[in-house]
Amino acid sequence: MPPVLSLRGISKSFPGVKALQDVQLDLYQGQVTALIGENGAGKSTIVKVLTGIYQPDAGTITLDGKSVRFPTAQSATRAGVTAIHQETVLFDELSVAENIWLGHAPRTRLGLLDWRSIREGARRLLAEIGSDLDPDQRLGDLGIASKHLVAIARALSTDARVVILDEPTAALSHKEIHELYDLVETLKAKGKAILFISHKFDEIYHIADRYTVFRDGQFVGEGAISDVTEGQLVHMMVGRSVDQIFPSRARNIGDPVLTVAGYNHPTEFADIGFTLHRGEILGFYGLVGAGRSELMQALFGITRPSKGAVRIGADIRVIRSTHDAIAAGIVYVPEDRGKQGAIRALPIFQNITLPSLSRTSRAGFLRLAREFKLARDYTQRLDLRAAALDQELGLLSGGNQQKVVIAKWLAMRPRVIILDEPTKGIDIGSKAAVHEFMAELAAEGLAVIMVSSEIPEVLGMSDRVIVMREGRIIDEVTGERMTPETLVRAAAGISEAA
Repeated sequence: MPPVLSLRGISKSFPGVKALQDVQLDLYQGQVTALIGENGAGKSTIVKVLTGIYQPDAGTITLDGKSVRFPTAQSATRAGVTAIHQETVLFDELSVAENIWLGHAPRTRLGLLDWRSIREGARRLLAEIGSDLDPDQRLGDLGIASKHLVAIARALSTDARVVILDEPTAALSHKEIHELYDLVETLKAKGKAILFISHKFDEIYHIADRYTVFRDGQFVGEGAISDVTEGQLVHMMVGRSVDQIFPSRARNIGDPVLTVAGYNHPTEFADIGFTLHRGEILGFYGLVGAGRSELMQALFGITRPSKGAVRIGADIRVIRSTHDAIAAGIVYVPEDRGKQGAIRALPIFQNITLPSLSRTSRAGFLRLAREFKLARDYTQRLDLRAAALDQELGLLSGGNQQKVVIAKWLAMRPRVIILDEPTKGIDIGSKAAVHEFMAELAAEGLAVIMVSSEIPEVLGMSDRVIVMREGRIIDEVTGERMTPETLVRAAAGISEAA
């Protein structure tokens, strides 16, 4: 049986990053193909290519054997390709029926909206997937699972032939997940070609007929899910050597600096406990939805835990705000530096001195010379490449922007620095500079937490690695157990024997 949708030789690059390189993917009528890979393997990029959000740099897409292009999201929808994401792209203020028919609603002969057909059509589509939702109900009053049903009914309303389910179970209960399984079987029976993206191997083996594995933006393999074991899939996901060169450093790990005990959040993480030492780089690894960034944001006071304690040295601290965290000596370099870590329209020196205004002002007035000196001291340490310190931050490369954000928090003279995906989206040269500086920070006695989705980085830079899954700490990996296979197995919930 030929595939309904076929991709060949698809490549896509962004500045400093090759997201996809000569990948292929086949989707078949009435079958579920699981797309498997680590964070950063290229899964999200291929979904955006399929749905017309990104245009590939090279390669071909064929639908029913005919070459097609999706220059816009609307063109992909018209061709019968639709995606249902973890966070449904619907409108809470509209009714269920309005969301289902938005953009292609039935009309009367006079060109007016045919409300009777809209409601009846919505009711019919919902019934096809076993739902008795009220078409007139406001979408915002529904739960996540019901919103997924509306999104699938919308896909059916466009006569979609290819349905992409992108991490659809991340926010669902156990009962709702099994209801989704039943719904997928309904879609298969209707002849839909389904692309299923998940990090959960139990779901993949329950729902998929076929698999395709991506690794580092490249196609690795494909086949029938019944012909491959979990262990073989893990090897395909991580089957590369940790061959990047990381700075060598003398491990001089000292006394505990940060101790976290019984940290809980109502929705993001539970029962978190660990200790961080002076001069240590502690890595945090996990797949999408593991709760790593959410935990770090709570430690920095961006969100509040429901319970738990933090000890800094010998002192127990209550962190209710970022001010409390900074006062305790904890700083946080976020993953999204553009939105959370810096103000791109401000010059470099002002970005660096923003948290340190008490040190660069006198009698309530800013002292420009002090600001420049403070900024110069830290940018020189980080080897920042910029024309001048009054240059607008947004004009710098991604790597240099990251250095500015790190410099900003180092100027606060912290005891603990949290680096969330510190080299995401920056080029190899800048990565090496950040790695070198991380090693220097640890050598100077700073305690470093590094959250990273890149296994070579985690293994190459960390003294220990904590693995999280679904908001909990699953494993602490040290010594000879620090291998790619160990990390992925723990993160995906696969036993050592599989």
